[in-house]
Amino acid sequence: MRQHDRLYIGGEWVAPAGTGTIDVVSPHTEEVIGRVPEATPADIDRAVAAAREAFDNGPWPRMEPAERRAVVGRLAALFGERIQDMAELITEEMGSPISFSQLGQTGQAHAVYGYFGELDVPWEEERAGMLGPVTVRREPVGVVAAIVPWNVPQFIIALKLAPALVAGCTIVIKPAPETPLDAYPLAEMLTEAGVPKGVVSIVAAGRETGEYLVRHPGVDKVAFTGSTAAGRRIGAICGEQLKRCTLELGGKSAAIICDDADLDATMGWLKLASLMNNGQACIAQTRILASRGRYDEVVGALTETVRGMRVGDPADPATEIGPLVAARQRERVENYIRIGQDEGAKVALGGAGRPFDRGWYVTPTVFAGVSNDMRIAREEIFGPVLAVIPYEDEDDAVRIANDSDYGLAGTVWTADAEHGLDIARRVRTGTYGVNTYMIESSSPFGGYKSSGVGRELGPEGLSAYLEYKSIARLA
Repeated sequence: MRQHDRLYIGGEWVAPAGTGTIDVVSPHTEEVIGRVPEATPADIDRAVAAAREAFDNGPWPRMEPAERRAVVGRLAALFGERIQDMAELITEEMGSPISFSQLGQTGQAHAVYGYFGELDVPWEEERAGMLGPVTVRREPVGVVAAIVPWNVPQFIIALKLAPALVAGCTIVIKPAPETPLDAYPLAEMLTEAGVPKGVVSIVAAGRETGEYLVRHPGVDKVAFTGSTAAGRRIGAICGEQLKRCTLELGGKSAAIICDDADLDATMGWLKLASLMNNGQACIAQTRILASRGRYDEVVGALTETVRGMRVGDPADPATEIGPLVAARQRERVENYIRIGQDEGAKVALGGAGRPFDRGWYVTPTVFAGVSNDMRIAREEIFGPVLAVIPYEDEDDAVRIANDSDYGLAGTVWTADAEHGLDIARRVRTGTYGVNTYMIESSSPFGGYKSSGVGRELGPEGLSAYLEYKSIARLA
């Protein structure tokens, strides 16, 4: 069993203030595989104080940006050396299939560190003013609180940590209690990369301690990824305190399958776009939109595709769908399957019944006969459950795609990529794919509507950790 008895506060391994611990349970075996200290408000106070001191008086914000980028570049190199071990650890603690852990969990995190380690922006620029020149400066926003969910822990830490470091911020990271183990090797890499004392703290804890961190008067900005309900709560607190915040929240994304789409190629991609990480992804394309003319064909193709996906031990490279992260998550998904049946949707595949006696597995489920007003079409399920919705024509498909409280991702599948781009321009989401779906490090990631506030990745992701100062002077 992996057991830790220290917290990483201010770049040092310290004893926790309390005696509470967090047990990490394998979603595959339901056995305890690790134990870490549970941070208390006193630990949060210590971490924020270290970050505050490092920001207000330490060298990190005052270093040249190129020096900070070099540190992040070293972190990227160290992460690359340990990428396989990190992938295996994430698979063990949260059940992500190892193939996805290598790609979406750690591969993407490595790419983010590499991108920000090389990203340069003009930190000062001159503009013409009415009375003379104006110097526009970019300066770090201050102390950042980063609250990270369990579904893609290292990637989401990287989305916040990498730009915060390049900007010159200091940061307190709170991993989710389900996945605290992977933060420990990251902390070791941070020290080895040369991040100064006080700049980074990592303190795993539950929701109440997380709210204490959000409310802390020493925090200047909150970066949160998680549920829309929690995001609203955090956004309200930040609004009360006039704190900057970035909120990456839920999604209920639509994949529009045009009549000219190659179904075999489309289904090959939808396996990833719709069911990545066992369906536990905010960007998952879980509403599949098919024209009435091809509806039965699409339902049949999707059903056979999902039926052919291997469900099992996430550590097996052949596995495509593993267990859900926790028993409560399995119960949530199973409840939505019952809701779909009660609403009158037809189970084309899956439904009731569990594939194994042990582990938090759910049978992958495809619903047909779904209308967009059903709960299974409107609410984020966060599991391997897909809903196929018919549309009348292209305008109707766009209307259905936009008829959602969310606007995080989406795709269109067509033989005419240029026409697909036209459709993409009409769908109100923050990210979109034409015959593909990828999160690109160089491009902004975030959502419209209830999918969040602000953007991560790209130069826009760095801007989220900067304040802009204008200095006017007489010529």
